[in-house]
Amino acid sequence: MNNRARLTDAPLPRLAPRAADSHKGTYGRALLVGGSRGMAGAISLAGISCLRSGAGLVRIATAQACADVVAGFEPAYMTVALADDGAGRIASAALETVLQQCDAADAVALGPGLGRSDGLDELVARMIADVACPLVVDADGLNALASRTDVLPGAAGPCVLTPHSGEFARLVGADQPLPLDDARDRADLFAAEHGVVVVLKGHRTYITDGDTCAWNETGNPGMATGGSGDVLTGMISGLLAQGLSCFDAARLATHVHGLAGDLAARELGQVSLVASDLPRYLPAAFRRTAESSD
Repeated sequence: MNNRARLTDAPLPRLAPRAADSHKGTYGRALLVGGSRGMAGAISLAGISCLRSGAGLVRIATAQACADVVAGFEPAYMTVALADDGAGRIASAALETVLQQCDAADAVALGPGLGRSDGLDELVARMIADVACPLVVDADGLNALASRTDVLPGAAGPCVLTPHSGEFARLVGADQPLPLDDARDRADLFAAEHGVVVVLKGHRTYITDGDTCAWNETGNPGMATGGSGDVLTGMISGLLAQGLSCFDAARLATHVHGLAGDLAARELGQVSLVASDLPRYLPAAFRRTAESSD
């Protein structure tokens, strides 16, 4: 292994015990931005997983064309219907509303089910430049960022990028996914040069901030199904909203995400596992993780 980052030997991060006099505001306000006609499930899975990861208040800002569908998935999060572009995607005219919603958030996630358009590319760049709280960028947020990585060093707040191998190749300008060792080395360099945390998803997901790195040991091939990454995005944003650092939130979320997948596969089998199973196993996965670190 020729990675530039140092493999951490720190214990797995953990959330503090909940105080008896705490309330929903104690555990942070998360905003998730995404969803479009035909992809309402992606942002909804992220929102449910954010709640299951302990965030006190979760709000989803999504295109008006799919806002009712998103709201119907889960009664415990709130929704904000944004102007859409006529094709079911968030319109560029919604930018100021999105930024106003970000001002009230402790953590923001951007990308699940977002779709692609020139207006959305500009929205992604503006959010990175203007959002001061921790920001998780995934899915089409990463695809929009691929041609605008120059905005990352000037980001208003800390960023976590969660690419799979194809998205990472686009971020670094490669024609095709890189061999695994090369991808990890490039992830270290990219994180260091751009001041971000990179979560390179896949078998033994790799987390790096350019100086320190970690491997994830949980998970199984049954999780290779649409929507699994959206669950992880919601989890990271939920942990960020509760005050974990970007690196710690990414490390804990990937571990618990994979463990939830292992618990689901044990009961359901790998073949039949779908992403919407994962949030149902998060409570047990969080509980086991907390017990193992006591």
